[in-house]
Amino acid sequence: MQTIGHQKDSAAWVIQTWAAFVLSVSMTSFGIVNLPVDNWVKGFMSMGLAFSLGSTFTLAKTTRDLHETKKLTARIDEAKVEKLLSQHDPLNFK
Repeated sequence: MQTIGHQKDSAAWVIQTWAAFVLSVSMTSFGIVNLPVDNWVKGFMSMGLAFSLGSTFTLAKTTRDLHETKKLTARIDEAKVEKLLSQHDPLNFK
């Protein structure tokens, strides 16, 4: 049975994605704090940022879980087909 390979991200990619995340959240937070508006407006924008971040993590997890489920289902289907093919004898005419 052929196994499906697991793609591993490089260390540079992981560092880049974390750096981009930290930079974007930091810069957005800095911008909200320094806005020339009342504190309730800053609070509202901060809650929007927090909700957006939470939604992003939830979406990423859901997308990953769906991908993993499809991979597992494909492997199970492949194993079933290989079992059927190994049990099939084309010269057996019963």
